[in-house]
Amino acid sequence: MLHPFKAVSLSYKKAPLEIRELIALDEAACRRFLHMLHHDLHLQDLLVLSTCNRTEVYYAADRDQSPAIIEALTQLKQLPDAAAYYPYFDILDTYEDAVQHLFEVSMGLDAQVVGDLQISNQVKMAYQYSADADAAGPFLHRLLHTIFFTNKRVQQETAFRDGAASTSYAALELVEELTADVANPRVLVVGLGEIGADVCRHLGDSRQFSDVTICNRTRHKAEQLAAECGVKVVDFENLTQSLREADVVISSIARDTPFFTRELVAHLDVLSYKFFIDLSVPRSIEAEVETVPGVLVYNIDAIHSKTSAALEQRLAAVPQVRAIIAESIAGLGDWAKEMMVSPIIQKIKGALETLRQEELERHLKKTSPEEAKRLEDVTRSLMNKVLKQHVLQLKAACKRDNADQLVDALTELFDLENQPTTA
Repeated sequence: MLHPFKAVSLSYKKAPLEIRELIALDEAACRRFLHMLHHDLHLQDLLVLSTCNRTEVYYAADRDQSPAIIEALTQLKQLPDAAAYYPYFDILDTYEDAVQHLFEVSMGLDAQVVGDLQISNQVKMAYQYSADADAAGPFLHRLLHTIFFTNKRVQQETAFRDGAASTSYAALELVEELTADVANPRVLVVGLGEIGADVCRHLGDSRQFSDVTICNRTRHKAEQLAAECGVKVVDFENLTQSLREADVVISSIARDTPFFTRELVAHLDVLSYKFFIDLSVPRSIEAEVETVPGVLVYNIDAIHSKTSAALEQRLAAVPQVRAIIAESIAGLGDWAKEMMVSPIIQKIKGALETLRQEELERHLKKTSPEEAKRLEDVTRSLMNKVLKQHVLQLKAACKRDNADQLVDALTELFDLENQPTTA
């Protein structure tokens, strides 16, 4: 086993939206959960990733810790009967499966909208949470930096990121379809998180929409985005009038309970059709809103069912992306194998240094300072040459996947069981 790396994954593939929104974690919850797993379960190399499509935990442990992780997660979310949620999770309890999965998630291969660029930023944020919590060990640092490098290669060497087939762009395509027969459609965007802000940028770039209004609880953020995109701003306190005027309302509000309720929307006196698009997980638009006459609601799963020509181009590039991932995983594996023998190398170094010092002590008393320096230089050079040969043999054995026998022989030869590791 290269490393005891494992993963627990709940995603759109097995969990419907109503389950994903129960499990979803915001930034504060991610950080609390990291602390729980690190300090209470003593897990290492931790990464907690939560998006609208998935909530996943990556960790290092000698044995499967998925039941304890799922239990801790449901406790954090105050959900009864943790066992009821087990069927929605995938358990990846081998190094190979967990690493492969994280690469595919990070590249956007496992996204509902293939190649979605947002997931890359979300993985970077999850890594930052781990680093801040001191929950990322040498392996996770190496793994994530390998992923970031791979992401750059995919961007530069393939067409996988060409086009704009992201969640936010899929939302734009849906708005274009819904308002195809509406002259100068009025669009209101409420909530300016990462996806909401991206939707605003797409609307600002589109020639089809000239009447776009945005609203956010923090007006300063809305004003900055409005200046960037050339759209209007409305204060949160004055939102009701803009809701009445809008043909399309796009909600990206981050909160635990729906903001747009049936009661609120019923008071808007909808005269024709009004479209609500919910990009939030948990949902920010109550499902019952669609019972209001003239109102149609589209949630995140409906958004992801939309496709574009860019998706076909990206799908054609998938084999090339997988080949790049395979190269990166092979390189990571070589590094992991070398890390496995690193303690042995340090012990051999310590054993050789002990022998060298013992011999020097026997002879230095009878030598002049000049001779002592020559002996010091010669013995150190000889030790480094011997050590280098063993290091090269161990690294070569690692690549052949037969380092174990050589490690056993060296351990016995140098009595390494009784030799402390040197720094």
